[in-house]
Amino acid sequence: MRIATAAYPMDPVESWDAWTRKVEGWVAEACDGPGADLLVFPEYGAMELAHLDGAAAAGDLETSLHAAARHGPRAQEVWAELAGAHRCHILAPSGPWDARRDRPVNRAWLHGPDGTLGYQDKQVMTRFERDPWDVIPGDPLRMFEVGGLKVGVLICYDVEFPALGQALITGGADLILAPSCTDTVAGFHRVRIGAMARALEGQCVAVHAPTVGACDWSPAVDENRGRAGVYAPPDLGFPETGIVAEGMPDIPGWVRAEIDPAAIARVRREGSVLNRAHVAESVAAAARME
Repeated sequence: MRIATAAYPMDPVESWDAWTRKVEGWVAEACDGPGADLLVFPEYGAMELAHLDGAAAAGDLETSLHAAARHGPRAQEVWAELAGAHRCHILAPSGPWDARRDRPVNRAWLHGPDGTLGYQDKQVMTRFERDPWDVIPGDPLRMFEVGGLKVGVLICYDVEFPALGQALITGGADLILAPSCTDTVAGFHRVRIGAMARALEGQCVAVHAPTVGACDWSPAVDENRGRAGVYAPPDLGFPETGIVAEGMPDIPGWVRAEIDPAAIARVRREGSVLNRAHVAESVAAAARME
């Protein structure tokens, strides 16, 4: 499977056509040449849609939340069309979503060449999402089938929690996608470390896609730090560092990697350590703590 993960800059788009041209260009670049089978965009990349309602709307936290949510369904139609046109899978940028609850959720949609596979909501809110934004947890974790691999999504803060990763790993996840939006280098590294830890304990591949760049027009996503990366267990068939591919810090663009499903199966079967097979043993040992 050929993977492209984005370090994505958000722009104050002035019109629907401008936004469409932007995302069409990003997808076309990822699918150029041999092309990517799976494209991963970051958390809260959909906040640039708020600027379609004007600078004042984008500049107000609560208003921008609802503006982005209102444009969300139409944006997913575009992402779905792009996945079909390029015969690829796209994890679209997550964003506020009206899930017919008291408050919005943070939702990422996964589209395939033959239609939309579904969505994943964020499970655990950060301090900022709790207050002042008041974004709430959404529907439970789920698993997707992409190119013969089982794929789970842990949005930003979610990937920092072993229990959520373990739920996906127990469900058979081969890939864990970790879209993120962090405003400091420390925040980026928390997500990166979480992604690498999930790859280690699940003997799987984790794909990290961050937002990058300054957005002075938005109080929600005004600063963005990170680098895109693809991580694996540092064991048989994978790099000793666990880093399959990684971009430059804070530089927009695609990071690409090619993952052989057989390599995941092999490391789980023949690796120097068998973390995934020994998880139940570790849980039992932890339960005996005095």
